[in-house]
Amino acid sequence: MLKQNLHNQICSQLPKPFVHGSNDRHAYSNHSLLSMAKARPKASHYARARRRCCRAVSDKPIKVKALVTVKQTMSDMFTGMGIERGMDDIKDLLGKTLLLELVSSELDPNTELEKPTVQAYAHKGGKVERREVKYEAEFEVPAEFGAVGAIFVENEHHKEMFLRHIVLEGFPNGPVNFTCDSWIHSKFADKRKRVFFNSKSYLPQTTPAGLVGLRDEELVHLRGNGLGERQHGDRVYDYDVYNDLGDPDANFALARPTLGGKEFPAPRRCRTGRPRCEADPSTEKKARDFYVPRDEEFSEVKLVTFSAKTLYSLFNTLIPSLGNVFADADRGFHHFKTIDSLFSVGFEVPELSKEGFWNATLPRLFAGTGNVMRFEPPGALERDKFFWMKDEEFARQTLAGLNPYCLELITEWPLKSKLDPKIYGPPESAITTELIESEIGGIMSVKEAIKQKKLFTLDYHDILLPFVHRVRELKGRTLYGSRTIFFLTPEGTLRPLAIELCRPPTNEKPAWKQVYRPCWNSTGCWLWKLAKAHVLAHDSGIHQLVSHWLRTHCATEPYIIATNRQLSVMHPIHRLLHPHFRYTMEINSLARESLINAGGIIESTFSPGKYSLDICSAAYDQFWRFDYEALPKDLIRRGMAVEDENAPHGLKLTIEDYPFANDGLILWDTIKQWVTDYVTHYYPEPDLVEADPELQAWWTEIRTKGHADKKNEPWWPQLKTSDDLIEILTIIMWVTSGHHASVNFGQYAFAGYFPNRPTITRIKMPDEDPTEEEWKFFLKRPEAVLLATFPSKLQATRVMAVLNVLSNHSPDEEYIGDEIEWSWSDEPLIKAAFEKFSGRLKVLEGIIDERNANEELKNRSGAGVLPYELLKPHSKPGVTGQGVPNSISI
Repeated sequence: MLKQNLHNQICSQLPKPFVHGSNDRHAYSNHSLLSMAKARPKASHYARARRRCCRAVSDKPIKVKALVTVKQTMSDMFTGMGIERGMDDIKDLLGKTLLLELVSSELDPNTELEKPTVQAYAHKGGKVERREVKYEAEFEVPAEFGAVGAIFVENEHHKEMFLRHIVLEGFPNGPVNFTCDSWIHSKFADKRKRVFFNSKSYLPQTTPAGLVGLRDEELVHLRGNGLGERQHGDRVYDYDVYNDLGDPDANFALARPTLGGKEFPAPRRCRTGRPRCEADPSTEKKARDFYVPRDEEFSEVKLVTFSAKTLYSLFNTLIPSLGNVFADADRGFHHFKTIDSLFSVGFEVPELSKEGFWNATLPRLFAGTGNVMRFEPPGALERDKFFWMKDEEFARQTLAGLNPYCLELITEWPLKSKLDPKIYGPPESAITTELIESEIGGIMSVKEAIKQKKLFTLDYHDILLPFVHRVRELKGRTLYGSRTIFFLTPEGTLRPLAIELCRPPTNEKPAWKQVYRPCWNSTGCWLWKLAKAHVLAHDSGIHQLVSHWLRTHCATEPYIIATNRQLSVMHPIHRLLHPHFRYTMEINSLARESLINAGGIIESTFSPGKYSLDICSAAYDQFWRFDYEALPKDLIRRGMAVEDENAPHGLKLTIEDYPFANDGLILWDTIKQWVTDYVTHYYPEPDLVEADPELQAWWTEIRTKGHADKKNEPWWPQLKTSDDLIEILTIIMWVTSGHHASVNFGQYAFAGYFPNRPTITRIKMPDEDPTEEEWKFFLKRPEAVLLATFPSKLQATRVMAVLNVLSNHSPDEEYIGDEIEWSWSDEPLIKAAFEKFSGRLKVLEGIIDERNANEELKNRSGAGVLPYELLKPHSKPGVTGQGVPNSISI
């Protein structure tokens, strides 16, 4: 039909005598057959006529329909009054809710400037479904407009709205998709229109000419100018030091040093530009809400679901209320049955003015309708009430527990400190060869055990010893430097051999070192239990401050800032990383407000107290390396694996049954394969990586601004080839997914029963320079000494409540490999690669289930043993002890 119409139009451009089927008899009668033959149109005449007609057909505007999806906000649902709302309703009725402008990918061939945009207003186009409002707009797009590469959006309402996506229908080549997922400010608040690019990804050097200027302008806007205080609704990403943890204006005792710089190295956070404190101009003033760029904030979906609602209620309401329940902050537990009653009976919390508030906001903690707070038994406690007392469980959790990142192979003997002996005393450990060989039972010498890779350690000596005296000056807490030695048994399990606790010398006292080991007499057994409590408190602190906060939350924020400042949203690497950054800046800002701030949860409930973030800074300075954040290199660094091209994943594990490493390496390889497929698609030639100006600026900024205190380190990977890029991206994506999941979502399962992982030890060991009265009390009531060592009631319940919430999966959690991004689904090769990635993750779930059912793997199965599921990719909502989200979202 189209061909016939075109043929008819072409014929209409020719003289009538030459039109097939003409009814003009006069034409034939006035021409002889010969003259008609001579006058027959040449091929060139027909071609010219065809071109004229094709141009006429193509000049006809294309009718295009825009389908716009807007997420209905809570204010839309519950606010129906007010002048502004009334004006917005009128605009909806008039069909002028959103002004849309289509932007061509092409330049005008005559002016070599951007083509004029095509405008239309969007109007409501249907019922509200699943809290989504549909808007529609119709355009007449000139035929010569070219492909639509971007769209401007102006919000005609007085309130911001959350734009999900836009689809343009009617183009010959199919629909054009725009993923937005962004807040659109009102034009009355900011005249600047928002721009969104279509789902096709472009490297800078392949960007269509009509979009080059917009691409650059948008990045300039996101970088800001580094001046002024950021306001709610801003979308500016910039760097600053951690100078907002203290509150000296409220109380100078709450002053804290700035983290970031030569004295206290640290990664950088997002700049807020708040005014400075009067008492300490180096510190920013406190604010009710810390700024994060608007699109980094929790979505309203998350705000009204269990996780975010619970988080705010926990920090702002419950934690302060617990201070009223336990008026004596130092009061401890007098009996273990009192600890058990937290899970069986609970305790009353003052009811707020709103009846049922606790049950509505914290249902896991307030199961009834009243104000009785009762904790659910953690997973480990449900399986074995006495799990926390057992040496084998103490050792097993270094491989399959909450902090599997710190166990190291012993390669040198004797153990020695690297600290200055003039300050910290003799470097040699008090753990002797004779003691270890005695504990091994004559099976082999220490030399042979080291050669066979049988000895391992948790070594918190050098990182903690410099803080011992400062911490001991704080009320109600103590600290040691510690070393714990484990032996690998023929069964593949670990057995603890010895614990060394150390106190550095002072002007009045010499250094104190004591070694404890499993005993067969009552006094020795109790001292061993107490020494384990101290080590577990050390491990809890290192886990929370280093393995968790520093290595995931804190280290990732610069990646997010640099990605938004230097990589256009059109850049394929931006689109690859974006799902892995969801909500991280928001949860980090909440941490600065309530968790790691002066007097916050960490300082009040963990042994280092006000020096907690100083320890974090020391760990960053001494140990953090970007390249070692790769799981394989981390295992090699700790002596837990060696390279072996014939072994699975190219690594041979030192301990074969190492659940975290076994599962983690499969996840690492799966992520790396997905990244490899993705990168090689967009960078088919290796030299394209070095030629990408945005990518190079991104990597430079991460190193020199985001991690400025490490910028001169020689170990930073180069970014010259596709392989370099694949390794860098895999590290970032592993840290935000697998690493974070492994140290976060098991917190309540393992530490919800705090005797298993006390966060603080409040009194020293009974044999450290004891008075006669102290020693007699220990001999008479050793259980009371252990309970006095544990956290107070207030400290314990605060930590338990926090861990319960932080271990929770939100109903809107986005798990790794679960949802495909729109930009990926529009690329067939990328879509296929993602489907393979998703399929491999499902296989991993089955592998983990099989391993947990294998009774030969004694570090993850057995009587009363909690299966290791922290790296199972998917989970249902709630506290499940499994599930790997894309991002650090809690």
